[in-house]
This record gives sequence, structure tokens and C-alpha cells, in this order.
Amino acid sequence: MTTARQIDPPEHRYADELAFLAAADAGARPPGWRMTPRSVVTFIAGSGGTPVHGPDGRRVIEPKFVGERALVERCVVTLAGERGLLLVGEPGTAKSMLSELLAAAICGTSALAVQGTAGTTEDQLRYGWNYALLLAKGPTAESLVPSPVLTAMTTGAVARVEEITRCLPEIQDALVSIMSERRISVPELAGQDGAVGYAVPGFCLIATANLRDRGVSEMSAALKRRFNFEVVPPIADLDAEVALVTRQARAAVERGGATYAVDEAVLETLVTAFRDLRNGVSAEGWEVERPSSVMSTAEAVAVAASIGLSAAYLPGPDPLSLLPGHLLGVVRKDDPADAGRLLAYWDGALRRRAEAGSRMWRQLWEHRDVLRD
Repeated sequence: MTTARQIDPPEHRYADELAFLAAADAGARPPGWRMTPRSVVTFIAGSGGTPVHGPDGRRVIEPKFVGERALVERCVVTLAGERGLLLVGEPGTAKSMLSELLAAAICGTSALAVQGTAGTTEDQLRYGWNYALLLAKGPTAESLVPSPVLTAMTTGAVARVEEITRCLPEIQDALVSIMSERRISVPELAGQDGAVGYAVPGFCLIATANLRDRGVSEMSAALKRRFNFEVVPPIADLDAEVALVTRQARAAVERGGATYAVDEAVLETLVTAFRDLRNGVSAEGWEVERPSSVMSTAEAVAVAASIGLSAAYLPGPDPLSLLPGHLLGVVRKDDPADAGRLLAYWDGALRRRAEAGSRMWRQLWEHRDVLRD
């Protein structure tokens, strides 16, 4: 009996598609890769509506990552050259999702990951010990507990380090020798098998970092030189962002066993408000005071899902009437003063749209009082 999961990793969710693409392209593959670089790009960025032909038929590959195809291609080329890849950008721009998709397509698992925090230790990047076995048998290969990075090295897989700049500098620097020498020495096993873990073909490392964390734990120049940096920007196209928010919010609500029933016009209004506040300018070119809080696509998905759950489980209020309260919750996360900036947006760009005769914006304007303390 299969246990239901709230979120399936991409290697499980897209298992059939990954197998199809691996069989569809007989071209050259980098050592240790499960499919060609071209198929990896197709898996992540989609086939552009054109069917891909394989031994078992043909199918159109839908994009999983909304962004520039050229960005995905640069990431794939970096990893094909066994160079470290660092994905940087604002929070909520799908850096982690992109790293998971890359790992799933290249080596079949996205699970070899280390979450960077101020409490991350060097053991989590190198190796640790099973202390019960260590006391009973001493330092042996059996009592060694490899880190996800060491496991990836010795199996030719992709290792991921999330939020690398959250790690302390001395912890980050453990990666310098790993990425240069492509091996991890275990002095405690000197003279035994496993005293050195060597990287085998296919090993590469993907790290992510938020631009908002700049200065938290700056990467050393030595470590930076071992990565190719790729900036993952917010979604540029309104329609693409609306489609993504709709898809992700519907999936979140349906996982809870409910039906998503929020009008697309409400979601377009929600995403437009997020984009105005994120960019500091409206689509019409009107200046908007930007809040310090992150108005990311991921936050828009969370708000859209909350509105969808309210409509499903607590029917009654107009879904549009719920938007001001949720927006207020988002902007207050970092700075309470951002509530005033949201109110200024209501009295500025939003009011001008309402006065221009737009029904949705006029209805939204009527809920202005929700924003007043």
C-alpha cells in the first residue's frame, strides 16, 4: 500500500516522463547522466508544444519551471562540465525547485540535500559517525555516516546545498577542498577501505542563495570561484505568472480534498497587485512605494491557496473581499510600517484603476477599511 504524500519529489511525480525522455534521445550523455543535456532542458523548460518522439510513442512535455529557457540551458551546461552551480535571486523565485528538477533529471534523485542554517555543521557536508557502532567497534567504514555530499560524490549523483549563505563561513569553506580536490579524506579510517571518498563521474553540486541574505555569511572568494553564478529573476510575464499561481494554488487545495473554485479574474487581480508592489511601479507606469517584505510568486501562491481554501471550506464571503487581509498579512512579515505602504498603494494606483471603471478594482477599493488599524 502506497502512503500518500503531501508533496512528491520530482523524480516520483514525473517518473514516467523522465523514463520516456531518457529513452527518447540516444545522443551523447555526460558521464553518469541518465539522459542527454538536451532532454534535461526539455524536461524542465518543456518541448514548446511540439511532441517528443520516443520508442513508445510521442508526447508533449509541459514546462515545470517558468523562466527563460536560456537560463536552464546555461545551468545544464555548467553541470555537464562538472562545475558547481549557484542559483541566486530573491526569495520565492523557484531556485530550490529548479535545483530539484535538475537533480532529478540528471541522476534520478533530488534527495541528496543539505539545508543551510546557522546551525549547519561540517559533519553535514562531510561525514559523521554512528556513535553506538563507534563505541562498539571503533572507527570503521560501517560506523561512518556519509553526508549527502559524500554520498553524491561516491555514487556520481547531484548534491544540493540550500541557502548556502546561511551557513557560517567556516562551514561553507569545507566545500572548497571538496570542489577542488574532488575527494573527502577520513583520517580516522587511515589504512582501511573508505579512508578516502573519491568523486566518480556524474558528481556535481548545486547551491542556492537568497539575495536578501547578502551579508549574512558572505562566501569567500575561493568558494565563489568554484561556482558559476546564475540569477533566477521573478517571472516577467503576467499571464505566465497568473497561470503558475492558478496551477499551484489549485494543486494545494485539491491535495486537501477540496475543489478549487476561485475565479481567474480574482487571481489576475491578486497577481497584478503583487507585481505592482514587487516592482515599485504599476503596469500603467504609476509609481508605487515598495514594501520591504518580499512580494514573491511563492507568496502569491500561498495567498491564492488560502483564498481557495476559504471558498471551499468557509463559503460565503466574496473571495475578492479576502484579498486585502491576506495582503496585509504578507507585507507585515518584515516591517509593520509596510502596512502604511500597502494603504498608500490602495489610495494611489488601485484607486486610479477603480476610478477608471474597472469592476474588479472598484470592488477591491470598497474593502479598503480592512487595511486600517
